[in-house]
Amino acid sequence: MLHKEIEEALNMQVASESDSSNLYLAMASWAETNGYEGSADFLYQHSDEERMHMLKLVKYINERGGHAKITSLGEPKRNFDSLTDVFEGLLNHELKVSEQINELVHICLQRRDYTTHNFLQWYVAEQIEEEALARSVMDKLKLIGNDKGGLYLFDRDVAQMSVISAAQNTAQ
Repeated sequence: MLHKEIEEALNMQVASESDSSNLYLAMASWAETNGYEGSADFLYQHSDEERMHMLKLVKYINERGGHAKITSLGEPKRNFDSLTDVFEGLLNHELKVSEQINELVHICLQRRDYTTHNFLQWYVAEQIEEEALARSVMDKLKLIGNDKGGLYLFDRDVAQMSVISAAQNTAQ
């Protein structure tokens, strides 16, 4: 049975993962309508991935005797100054999510809920991968600067970049 404090914290993370999915969906829509189809594909994929993270939490909460709460979504930012602005937003958002996951782990250790602590290790590993990917994308964009040819090649190539999900690693 989940401790109420842990259940509440996990439900806050459900909302956060849902917000992440919604934000990346808005970013994908902006990219697509601005001619960045590769970036749009990348962001659509990440939106789907964040939704899967949310569902994993929902199922865990319910399986442990809690009640997962699905909240309404606020409207995410939908206008961006540039592709770099989009990916800076993605990196900053992933850093924020990492802080939230770390806080969840801390609460679990305080409450001696080692089962949930163990469950959250998947999210810890996933955040390491997502931060690394976002930093890699930002490094490439910094190298390119405002070079239109470079942005064209980046957009074509970014669709091929993806996180090898910790879920896939765990399943093997």
